[in-house]
Amino acid sequence: MARRFRGEWQHKVDAKGRVSIPAPFRRALEEGDPDFRDGDNPNLVLVFGRKNKKCIEGYSIRSMDEVDEMIASLPRYSRDREALERSINTKSSQVQVDENGRIVLSARLRQMFGIEKEAMLAGMGDKFQIWSPEAYEADQAELDEWMAEQDDADDPFALLDRARLGAGLGG
Repeated sequence: MARRFRGEWQHKVDAKGRVSIPAPFRRALEEGDPDFRDGDNPNLVLVFGRKNKKCIEGYSIRSMDEVDEMIASLPRYSRDREALERSINTKSSQVQVDENGRIVLSARLRQMFGIEKEAMLAGMGDKFQIWSPEAYEADQAELDEWMAEQDDADDPFALLDRARLGAGLGG
């Protein structure tokens, strides 16, 4: 099983837009980059076109390949496929982690997402998110409120059992 992006970190963003990628995230990016060799710097894809998302999403090359395969499985020239291609392919960029473990967030991306002096990086399993600390805090508060409103039977962790059963893994 591939390494996953886990945890949350708050890092400074310098005047050039450079932000450090946490070491565990870099290991996941290395493992998810088919061209990575010892001594190289891993590549990743930043996606910033998700509707109503106030963050940038970072994918390893392999994780992005999985997304591309899902898009390619849709009928060619369908509106759904074209919408996804436009939303993901035109609103993404491939970047490389530098020798100091950082990536550069362009001025445009920093402005779009209100990322100024600091960025919050949040692991999401097969991807990670980059937020302004304020937007991350607000989104987390909304998620906490939503979870508090759920009945015990609607506990999100119960979805794990349903997913296992759906995958035929039994219990």
